[in-house]
Amino acid sequence: MDLKGFLENLGFVGVKNIYRNLSVNKLVEHAIINGEGRLTSSGAFNINTGKYTGRSPEDRFIVDHPDIHDDINWGKINVPVSQENFERIYERLLAYLENKNLYIFDGFVGADRRYSMSVRFINELAAQNLFVHQLFIRPKEGELNSFEPEFTVIAAPGFKANTSIDKTNSEAFVIINIKKRMIIIGGTCYSGEIKKSVFSVMNYILPKKGILPMHCSANVGEEGDVALFFGLSGTGKTTLSADPNRRLIGDDEHGWSNDGIFNLEGGCYAKCINLSKESEPQIWNAIKFGTLLENVVCDDNGYEDYGDARYTENIRAGYPVDYIPNAVLEGVGREPNTIIFLAADAFGVLPPIAKLTREQAMYHFMSGYTSKLAGTERGIKEPQVTFSACFGEPFMPLDPVLYAKMLGEKIDRSDVSVYLVNTGWLGGPYGVGKRIELSYTRAMVTAAINGQLKDVAYEKHPVFNVLIPKSCPLVPDEILNPVSTWKDRNLYFKKANELAIKFNKNFEKFKNVSDNIKSAGPIIS
Repeated sequence: MDLKGFLENLGFVGVKNIYRNLSVNKLVEHAIINGEGRLTSSGAFNINTGKYTGRSPEDRFIVDHPDIHDDINWGKINVPVSQENFERIYERLLAYLENKNLYIFDGFVGADRRYSMSVRFINELAAQNLFVHQLFIRPKEGELNSFEPEFTVIAAPGFKANTSIDKTNSEAFVIINIKKRMIIIGGTCYSGEIKKSVFSVMNYILPKKGILPMHCSANVGEEGDVALFFGLSGTGKTTLSADPNRRLIGDDEHGWSNDGIFNLEGGCYAKCINLSKESEPQIWNAIKFGTLLENVVCDDNGYEDYGDARYTENIRAGYPVDYIPNAVLEGVGREPNTIIFLAADAFGVLPPIAKLTREQAMYHFMSGYTSKLAGTERGIKEPQVTFSACFGEPFMPLDPVLYAKMLGEKIDRSDVSVYLVNTGWLGGPYGVGKRIELSYTRAMVTAAINGQLKDVAYEKHPVFNVLIPKSCPLVPDEILNPVSTWKDRNLYFKKANELAIKFNKNFEKFKNVSDNIKSAGPIIS
């Protein structure tokens, strides 16, 4: 079906102009003419997303249907909406888009084309079309001629829901209709809603093909050894995977098949608060013409100030993976050798690095502990303790136990070492202790990946039940066991037990979990 017929079939009428797969130059030109933002001194295009500077979890819905009802893990995260309500909003959305320009990008999700999904993105804004052009996998020459979308995403930030008519929680909405193979987004200009809604769809589809979808970054060494980095936004996935000594496969979303891992995207969406050339040179240098910046404060001459959080802490940069030197452009790698779980611990009690058994890996994967950092979601002003199953619960439509079982099976059949790394605080909780130095975290991660922690002496933590290395290259021995960084030993164990109780309380919600996995968690002392 040609593009015009496709749009008519979806109900579009009276469209002004259709711009399909424009070049980066043209998209930037259109965005400037439309007044959507401005060029910065680096050449990147900067937009202000207004009220919504992060994801809005309470405004995300999945259309309920008998064909998928028993698959979905319904609850606070996966909130159902009726097909009738979806159609009501959709009709009003189509009316809103009459006589407007449409920016269309046809591309793919999934670098391994055996498991990829073709997606048609329809955007109201040229800037958001630039975002999807850079973040997803661009078609090769000739592929557009026979392109048939398996899913459609419509994003119209200017269309705001009416809560009394549309039965939404606010003017913003993200509605995933798996049966109709469509996502509609309105009322929010935050581009992260687009990528995460598509990720949610893949998290539904891939397990049915025997593939574990993962909210993680990945890189590869000179010998082909692959490392995965799991963690919520702000815990360091992008920063730690952008290693100048290793090649980046992807920074956020991957699939793990029996043949190896593959990037779901073709770009990166890096958090840039306090970004500096010295600490994160690869991300710094990736911010150039073609990059979309969100909510960066600039002076009158267009110079960026990444330390200014007046709009949000969640400053972002979206750019293609080939903006990172020596990136793996094909987006694939063999099965991982090392898995790193990242947690920014606001209690200041988790070890900076600890080795996990298979059961502990499944336990911490299901727990997904971190302290949610400011800006990633609306209303978060300081770190908050949170548990997000699979390190990505807002995007996981299936039961977390299913994903964890798949992880356990992958660990069983591969020679992989799993570590828990704390990128948060030491010496006391947030506000008292100090955040772990990035140079130390990098050294610990490097040692884990290079196998330098396999033969060192370990000690078991009495509360968290994990193995702590007694030494690590380029890291002071005294910070490896967190209790030694606190002035008051008794206070440390009090706080450690408080966090342990939270772990155990959270884990009670998981049903049909073996005793071996349950006992792999913290022990109240």
